[in-house]
Amino acid sequence: MIKAQQIRKSFGTLEVLKGVDFSVEKGEVVAIMGASGAGKSTLLQILGTLLTPDGGSLEIDGTDVLRLGGNALSAFRNQRIGFVFQAHHLLPEFTALENVMIPALIGGALTREARSRAQELLETVGLRERTGHKPSQLSGGEQQRVAIARALVNRPAVLFADEPTGNLDTRTKEEIHQLLLKIRREQGQTVVVVTHDPSLSALCDRSCFLQDGAWK
Repeated sequence: MIKAQQIRKSFGTLEVLKGVDFSVEKGEVVAIMGASGAGKSTLLQILGTLLTPDGGSLEIDGTDVLRLGGNALSAFRNQRIGFVFQAHHLLPEFTALENVMIPALIGGALTREARSRAQELLETVGLRERTGHKPSQLSGGEQQRVAIARALVNRPAVLFADEPTGNLDTRTKEEIHQLLLKIRREQGQTVVVVTHDPSLSALCDRSCFLQDGAWK
């Protein structure tokens, strides 16, 4: 599903990634761990096509994404990649249902199709009774569930999560951890997660450790 080779990235004179190789099989759940500043989020942003590497190659679901640009890259990102961040990034003026529908509508889905898919996902993440609530009416854990549903609405090839439970209490963290595994179990979803949380990494199929821009 993901094949990255010799990924390099510098910011000015700071070399953040030093020729990193990384691969993930379809349906695998992989954790990327490491100390702050090790390059975890930079690698995730490159894998997710949000950031362009200085060198290396990257294929996602058989597509050489580094050859894409402009509208083609935006379309690929919308249709084939889902993102969940530590901050929920929900639009406050829209309901949970509307927030989940937005990527589908951007991708060209009909309104009724987007609504049906969003409702299905909100039920999957345990929010069937909260679809009409706005973010301010939801707890932090509920907002993150909405964010996960939104990331899945276009049936992405890969779900990338960057510290998805970093702002949550212990009980809610565990619920979100189990939700990610449920999604893989029921939908065969490939998941790559950056985390400092050993309890989350322990649930993954494998964990990779970055140290000073290279695998430890």
